[in-house]
Amino acid sequence: MIHWRSFGLIGVGAFVLHGVSWALPQAQGSIRGLVLDKDFDAPLPAAKVLVVETGASVETNDQGNYLLVDVPAGRYTLIFSKSGYTRAPADVVVTAGQLSEVNVALAGEFVEMEEFIVEDVLALGGGSEAALLELRLDSPALMDSISADLMSKAGASDAASGLRLVAGASVQDGKFAVIRGLPDRYVSSQMNGVRLPSADEDKRAVELDQFPSAVIESLQVAKTFTPDQQGDASGGAVDVRLRGVPAETTFQIKGQTSFNSQTTGRSDFLTYRDGGLNTFGRDDGGRDIQFDNLGDNWTGAAGVSTDDAPVEHKWSMSGGGNRILDNGWKVGGFVSLFYERESAYYDNGRNDSYWVADVGGPMVPETIQGTPQDGDFKTALFDVKRGSQSVKWGGLATVGVETESNALSLTYLYTHTAEDNAILAEDTRGKEYFFPGYDPNDPTGIGNGPDTRNGAPYIRTETLEYTERTAGTLQLSGRHTLPGEGMSLGDSIRFGAPELDWTLSSSSANSTQPDKRQFGALWLPASYNPGAPPFIPPFTTEPTYLPFKPAANFNLGNLQRIYKSIDESSTQLSLNVEWPFQQWTDTEGYLKVGYFDDRVDRKFDQDSFSNFGDAGANFGGQWDEYWSAVFPFENHAITGAETDVDYDGEQNVSALYGMVDLPLNERLSVVTGARFESTEIGIVNDPESEATWYPPGATAPVTLNPGDADVSFDQDDVLPAIGVNYSLTDTVTLRASFSRTVARQTFKELTPIIQQEFLGGPVFIGNPELEMSNLDNYDLRVDYAPQPGALMSLSWFYKSIEAPIEYVQRLAGFNFTTPVNYPKGRLSGVEAEVRQGLGDIWPDLDGLSVGVNATLISSQVSLPEDEIAGFNLPNIQAPITERDMSNAPEYLYNLFLTYELATTGTQLGLFYTLQGDSLVAGAAEASGNFVPSIYAKAYDTLNFSLTQPLGPFLALQLQAKNLTNPSIDEVYRSDYIDGDVLHTSYSKGLDYSISLSAKFSF
Repeated sequence: MIHWRSFGLIGVGAFVLHGVSWALPQAQGSIRGLVLDKDFDAPLPAAKVLVVETGASVETNDQGNYLLVDVPAGRYTLIFSKSGYTRAPADVVVTAGQLSEVNVALAGEFVEMEEFIVEDVLALGGGSEAALLELRLDSPALMDSISADLMSKAGASDAASGLRLVAGASVQDGKFAVIRGLPDRYVSSQMNGVRLPSADEDKRAVELDQFPSAVIESLQVAKTFTPDQQGDASGGAVDVRLRGVPAETTFQIKGQTSFNSQTTGRSDFLTYRDGGLNTFGRDDGGRDIQFDNLGDNWTGAAGVSTDDAPVEHKWSMSGGGNRILDNGWKVGGFVSLFYERESAYYDNGRNDSYWVADVGGPMVPETIQGTPQDGDFKTALFDVKRGSQSVKWGGLATVGVETESNALSLTYLYTHTAEDNAILAEDTRGKEYFFPGYDPNDPTGIGNGPDTRNGAPYIRTETLEYTERTAGTLQLSGRHTLPGEGMSLGDSIRFGAPELDWTLSSSSANSTQPDKRQFGALWLPASYNPGAPPFIPPFTTEPTYLPFKPAANFNLGNLQRIYKSIDESSTQLSLNVEWPFQQWTDTEGYLKVGYFDDRVDRKFDQDSFSNFGDAGANFGGQWDEYWSAVFPFENHAITGAETDVDYDGEQNVSALYGMVDLPLNERLSVVTGARFESTEIGIVNDPESEATWYPPGATAPVTLNPGDADVSFDQDDVLPAIGVNYSLTDTVTLRASFSRTVARQTFKELTPIIQQEFLGGPVFIGNPELEMSNLDNYDLRVDYAPQPGALMSLSWFYKSIEAPIEYVQRLAGFNFTTPVNYPKGRLSGVEAEVRQGLGDIWPDLDGLSVGVNATLISSQVSLPEDEIAGFNLPNIQAPITERDMSNAPEYLYNLFLTYELATTGTQLGLFYTLQGDSLVAGAAEASGNFVPSIYAKAYDTLNFSLTQPLGPFLALQLQAKNLTNPSIDEVYRSDYIDGDVLHTSYSKGLDYSISLSAKFSF
């Protein structure tokens, strides 16, 4: 629900800042200039001059002159245009009380190709919404964009949170892009057009939460495939555009502090004795792997403790500029540094596991390591507390040089993220469920007798997880105008000078998890035993802790410590040549060919340790006395496992493509072509001495010898695409497209070995017979742009998926998860979007803008025959032949209102998002019981921001995020159970922040 008191506080702050702003001097200037015809050096009347950032526009008079008055001080991008001439951008700095002059010459349409102008707009004004809308309308693909300015107003702290503002986009696990309901394997995530490696164990997608808004110029999402995109851009291609060289010399610094209603000021923040983060998020060496200490007791905490919550703060600084040398070369550079420290806490979490044990019966708690009939069993109805801390820092540097026909740029980005999590999960509700009225303090009460004491005992698990992630990319790119202007193809087509652009990049990603610790204990209360007269007198058993092991294995210990590292590197080359041309009606088009090569290498290394054979371990104490607090000081020797499997993986993707944008007349054009793409994936396993695996079709494990489970996969694909764009009027454009794309397997999914995050935990076994998926994509869209900066859009999309990759549960003496190719899948939906400045409709509302978008999604996958048969078994009787696709929300809504008061510079923003139900995991069979599908329930967020200039250089910003503070829930759902049953739940709390920034232009 909305916390209205929060709005009251925000309103008071807005009123105070608004009042202060009236006392500040007004910072306005003017812009004037002359527009000429470049070919004839003559004044050009009736040319339009548009201020991209504000939407203001004027036309030149008969002498080619124009004048823009009352322009607030700042940096702007101007777009000069006239029918029959090529548009031209120009940048200008407006100084309070002064007149700035910008003169341009417009050339005939054939002189420069349209895409070059679009790229210039992006370089100069890519951080503004109006410039990105221009790019959207001109792009051959269906494209959506979000500017850095809108991200700032919405309080989006990184690329992942900014992506939620895009129509049809959502985020999986807080890190990975989901576009139109298609998750990471169907989305190509890039940075400046370069695909980055990933250090995530389960995915090949880059983690977008690593890239803060401080280095982002814009987020661009192409929702249809064109041959110059990578072949797995099925749902879309997400491109994080980094900030480039500024038009003028600038320096900016910003500081921020935050407050969270569930975290800030707590003295019982969950952490652990040697936990926490140092200033730069670097492990201090206390978590180093200790092979030399095997057989001894290890130092360090085994469980959680409490401390004061850390203070949240952020800062960033950036600066750059350019200059023109005497020889006419333009050189420039830009540097940005950032640092963020954040924390989160909740104590209202739930993680409950249920199943249907009797056909047609209700959901009951899942039982493990025994059955209720035996009287010795465990449940999993956990109440969860979690404390999280993170440190993120890094920097961006870019330099460039440009001449009339050549441009080179070198960009380097590095990010380092450290996360420390302490998780406490306690199951006390299982005992109450099976023994209603249970009292742990009554040794003679129900559930405490010698025959029931071991039934659903209290369980406590404590997880201490520290992870460091780094990502770095070095990108060298160039753009060159080549000789060859004036070529012709008969009398119909005349070619201009070809343009060559290329990018060479070297990137890396690393994830290190040094010493993840998991401790489990079950607690048995005091129990009265009447004995057996005459030889055994009555007695009372004292309360005792025993090891809780993640599997019923007598040799496995209850403390595990896991050391894991993933290193991935890639080198990528892309080369594109584009020939602009004019066809028989003097309308512009282009021919484009290119080459792409991406080579990825991954190294996975894991070492696991436990107190194996520690069968007699126990601790006498009450439930509120934590065994983990004294465990490190007892005699529990640590032993290394010999069952881990490391691997080296390699993925090579290369492609050639050709495409043409062919205008048939001034209003109708066809964009078509094909991409020829080759995929190679290889995996070499390095097993320890006791590692085992399940060969395909095997029902029992066998010893894994080197070379047994290695993988070699290759496939060649031809990926065609065709799109038709029709300008119904000057403001209405109709688009239709068809394309074929692919989705690839990951390294983990192809490796047929037993893979566990920790010993005894959930088992994953890869499938070496797993195939790539193929998708046919159909799209229709109509765009209506009534004024500059305004847009109304309606889209329909449909995707037919052949052999979609889905995860299923299998049984081979134990339950495990494995990926399989389902027969087919389909996904369809509708998108609608409106962006409008209300001042264009009603002048009294000048400065108020509204944006709303809605996406409705329907998806299904057809189940394979063996899974259908399993759901029809007599002990299941839950016939299912198809289900929803995972991670595809039923709907997505975004609404934002922004208001800017020109006289004071005050900016207000209100952003509301609503994400519908989405499937997390499909229904399954477990130990002969039916487990319904798990859905993430719909939830909403509401963010507010207020920005107030404090003079010509300073600005103050207040933000309130997550004002609805929803409960984020997952539920069991099926036609064969009565209503939803809660699976997991937690809330994030309300976030408030205040920041002060200073920006200087020279």
